[in-house]
Amino acid sequence: MTEHIIRGDRSASCDELFKALSDGTRRALLEYLVREGEQSVHALTAISGVSQPMVSRHLGKLKRASLVTARRSGRETYYTARAKGLAPVVQWMAVYGALWSQRFTALEALDGY
Repeated sequence: MTEHIIRGDRSASCDELFKALSDGTRRALLEYLVREGEQSVHALTAISGVSQPMVSRHLGKLKRASLVTARRSGRETYYTARAKGLAPVVQWMAVYGALWSQRFTALEALDGY
């Protein structure tokens, strides 16, 4: 595990996920899709406060990161959140969460002296 931590998790999927989640508008769009379910680009544009081309660009990045899926119906594209898309981030956080938990426990033990 130490070697894994030293060299870091450089998997393309994890990198793509963190890049996709680094933008507040993308996070807001994803959160909205999680809460409300499948939505059209038109509906997402109406609630986002940014232009349709920007919404489409953000959704494209979320799709490349496997955080959403797209479905065409006529001239409209509908997007749905993919809960499983966050699995690499959850796994990464579990590893580092355990590491930090161990460190905090060690610090608490030192506080007793």
